[in-house]
Amino acid sequence: MKSVRFSSFGGPEVLEIVDLPDPHPGPGEVRIAVRAAGINASDWKKRQGLMDQELPQTMGHEAAGIVDELGEGVTDVAVGDRVFGFAVSGGAQAELTVLFRYEPIPPSLSFAEAAALPAAAETAARALDQLGVDGGVTVLVSGASGSVGSAAVQLAVARGARVIGTGSPATHDFLRSLGAEPVAYGPGMPDRVRALAPDGVDLALDVAGSGVLPELIQLAGAPENVITLADFAGSQQYGVRFSRGDGGHALYVLSQLSELVEAGRFTLPVGQTFPLADVAEAHRVGESGRVRGKLVLLPG
Repeated sequence: MKSVRFSSFGGPEVLEIVDLPDPHPGPGEVRIAVRAAGINASDWKKRQGLMDQELPQTMGHEAAGIVDELGEGVTDVAVGDRVFGFAVSGGAQAELTVLFRYEPIPPSLSFAEAAALPAAAETAARALDQLGVDGGVTVLVSGASGSVGSAAVQLAVARGARVIGTGSPATHDFLRSLGAEPVAYGPGMPDRVRALAPDGVDLALDVAGSGVLPELIQLAGAPENVITLADFAGSQQYGVRFSRGDGGHALYVLSQLSELVEAGRFTLPVGQTFPLADVAEAHRVGESGRVRGKLVLLPG
């Protein structure tokens, strides 16, 4: 099978398409013919050597496709079914991959739309769990218009929370469509939030890592009421929790997405798609920040 891999750290040019042995599913797993695989910021961080240090590495953690082989004990899907989920050992960006956690693709979604969901939704759900977001609280999401931010907004709204989301004025209609009350980021942001919530907010989630942790602490009352997904240095400086997956993943969110999607309560726009061979260009586009919405590879 064709797969994305890199054998040295560096820029997008180190990415290559190589032939690797076909994978096979273990107990409780399924293999899919990949029709779409999501691209995330963690991909270029890995490529740059900022995360895992082993070489070579394959790429991708989320995929959607058609089941073509079942592992031992799998009875909830059949060969030929459309599914999406999380790939074993970071090998989603390939013609074939094995999923260890999967769900049927919601009928209204394309393969690309389904592949865009798992990583952003899991990251958002995990952070909301760590914050304790539930019905009746007011939560501020800083950086609400990106993939993880918009997932956090929608999942928090589904839990019954009031959500205030920061973003550029151009994103405000989009944020309203997700159920958030938008405010502009930048100087004066705390005053704009207090215009909506005079007593501040109960909880705050920093998705953007734009240096606003002191303001979020001020608005939420204490560092323990704030979590960041993107500002590790700031978390150390201000005593804010940094959300990472080593404390457990919110994989259960996959089973919630289908119901939310079909009820019109969850969406994650696909910004641009690329053939597998253009993975280096996809990284360049992703790192530039020029495209709003999820980037997706189409191996098929």
